[in-house]
Amino acid sequence: MQSSNGRACGGGDGPERSGEHHHGRDPEFVEAPGEVRYEDPWYDALASGWGEQGTTASAGVYGAEVPGARREREDGAVAAAQVYLEVQRSAAFQEVRSRYRRFVGPAVAGFFLWYLGYVVTATAAPGFMARPVVGAVNVALVAGLGQFLTTFLLTWAYARHARLRRDRAALELRWDTQELTRGVRSGAS
Repeated sequence: MQSSNGRACGGGDGPERSGEHHHGRDPEFVEAPGEVRYEDPWYDALASGWGEQGTTASAGVYGAEVPGARREREDGAVAAAQVYLEVQRSAAFQEVRSRYRRFVGPAVAGFFLWYLGYVVTATAAPGFMARPVVGAVNVALVAGLGQFLTTFLLTWAYARHARLRRDRAALELRWDTQELTRGVRSGAS
């Protein structure tokens, strides 16, 4: 007997027996450990820190030692971290963050109260929520659809606020930060 996927099934003598499965796979799909090949272009690339400090790559695939530039990268990373801390302390960054907080705080509080009000009203006053507005449409349906509408309106308002009040300043900060870290890592400053 065959199943819908074309494999044999039936009376216990097929691949359903526990001795013929390997971790939930059919025997024809079990691969030998050496034959596994991923379609990832970075599969053969060494991870950061691997193969360094006089060790060669595994199985002689690369045949050469990986250069040990770890100390230079650590010094550059410390200097870059200082640049990021300076940018974080800057007035421009603080202004971008305060604009973000001034919008998000009230928006989250308002939406949460609106949602909580809907749930509490639906629980505590089912008679009010069942009151018809127009035909078969009642207050609960209008308020529920209002939840979806306010979600979309809040998303639109957030995107508009970000575009008009924060994106340009944030982009300038990002550009300045990249220029500063590039200068620090290349040793120019």
